[in-house]
Amino acid sequence: MMAASLHVYPGQDRPAGLLAVKLGLETHNINIHTFPDGESLLRVTPVRGTAIIYASLDHPNDKLIHILQAAQALREGGAARVVLVCPYLCYMRQDKAFHEGEAVTQKLLGPLLGPSFDRIITVDPHLHRVSSLVEVFPGREADALSAAALIGEAVTADDTLKDAVLVGPDGESRQWVAAAAQASGLEFIVATKERFGDRDVRVCLPDADQAKGRPAVIIDDLISSGATMQACARLLLDAGASRVEAMAVHAVCGEKDLGHLKDAGIARVRSCDGILHTTNAISLAPLLAKALTREVSA
Repeated sequence: MMAASLHVYPGQDRPAGLLAVKLGLETHNINIHTFPDGESLLRVTPVRGTAIIYASLDHPNDKLIHILQAAQALREGGAARVVLVCPYLCYMRQDKAFHEGEAVTQKLLGPLLGPSFDRIITVDPHLHRVSSLVEVFPGREADALSAAALIGEAVTADDTLKDAVLVGPDGESRQWVAAAAQASGLEFIVATKERFGDRDVRVCLPDADQAKGRPAVIIDDLISSGATMQACARLLLDAGASRVEAMAVHAVCGEKDLGHLKDAGIARVRSCDGILHTTNAISLAPLLAKALTREVSA
């Protein structure tokens, strides 16, 4: 049996460590030295068998060249198979040219990462204009996992949310809120949204009265500016919700945006730990470990 090993990008020790415990693996640090001119020299621990690289790809530009260096070094060091675990996959939202002359960056990911990795695993990537992750990485094993059930389980485990109504802040969020509702056994409602700019949205929630006298949890795949969640929270509170919280798979919002969410009446914001963030409260380790079982037992 060929052994598996877990190689961790700098700064991601905590979530990778939780995953290592689930898989029963030791972790190996990926060491990066940066020269004065900005070039980098990377060093890994040579291994045989399957090398799993853990690197979430928020703030991605330097990380992309680094994980390519790591994959090459591991392959040349004797790894028979190299797997990339990137809980957050960058550049997926730029999936069309919204204005003349824009790069469609999603189309670059396949040619860029595909040749270096045998398998790519991510969580809730932006797949609004493609039907599967395999379309982004043709010819490669590509897994798009969903953390919606983990969010639903986190709601169930919270005694303050026993009678909560789950809320999708727009039509695109329906898949996540519906899956969270199925996992938690709670009701859900979905808003509609019209967007006029990054922070200018109009939200309509016809079923908001279902939240009267009850806690409401807004659920989405991503919190960026938070404008949609803010508008949704105000509608819920106006309808008589006793408390409004927000949960998301990925949080890319800054502290200023979190302040705006609080000002809109959102009492607590929680996210999964695919992107390191002050709101992290839900570990993706169980989800990722299940997907990696065959790599470890192969």
